[in-house]
Amino acid sequence: MDLDCIILDFDGTFTDVEKEAVPFLEAYRDEFASVVGADAAKDWDEVAGEIGKTPDQFGWHFEGRIVAPSHADPYIMATSTAQKLLDDREAFMDPAERRTFLEGIFRRNYPKAANVFRPDAKDVVEMLLGTEVPVYVVTNSLTDAVEAKLDDLAPKGRDKLKVFGNARKYVIAEPEGQIGAFGDVPESVDLPGLERPIYLRRGIYWDVLTTVLSEVGAAPERTLVAGDIFELDLALPAALGFPIHLVARPGTPSYERNAVTAHARGAVSEDLTSVATRVRG
Repeated sequence: MDLDCIILDFDGTFTDVEKEAVPFLEAYRDEFASVVGADAAKDWDEVAGEIGKTPDQFGWHFEGRIVAPSHADPYIMATSTAQKLLDDREAFMDPAERRTFLEGIFRRNYPKAANVFRPDAKDVVEMLLGTEVPVYVVTNSLTDAVEAKLDDLAPKGRDKLKVFGNARKYVIAEPEGQIGAFGDVPESVDLPGLERPIYLRRGIYWDVLTTVLSEVGAAPERTLVAGDIFELDLALPAALGFPIHLVARPGTPSYERNAVTAHARGAVSEDLTSVATRVRG
């Protein structure tokens, strides 16, 4: 591919998210129960199982809308489970208080996640960094936490890999910066196989994307965006004409896979190596 820039998500894209999240989930659930009540820990598995039976009926709720699939990854499943438990108990019903509570638990326990990278992560990152194309990580996780994990991975050329954390890809809002092409993005899109809409106008994410594009003088159509969750990582870039790449996992919903393969410049793979192969090609 002839590219100006490569943008990669982090959790689940670089990492084996199911394995790395195990200690996070234990700590998250314990802290949740310490505030909500000890019996919440007993109910956790039951509620998670209920969500797992019909995952598309649930999701990560933010400001009254579902912004990601409940089963997108273990981190989002934890948030979805916690939200349903709070609903069932009529606890933290004020939206602002609930958001502060759940975001606090997440931020405090995210550093407890293990460092478990995909087997091909280091080789792929080194290959990408070895090209003349600038490579960025754009993630919802905090910058310092991701920087530390990348330092642990220690790929050659690490100093060239810049991280934009707290991208808030889940926020449905207008941009704080320039509108540009975002002005033509529709409010939502319907995907075959999914009964709810996917909301596209994620203005904070757009602000981060435009910052990256401005830094390197890149055009959207010459900037590859890769991630493991279509709704969070790729739906907005797809609507803007970016080439996209879904790094899938066994639990990736079929409607997400189909949405990417239907995109004129979309591709799906089960590994990161295919991203490198695509860039080289």
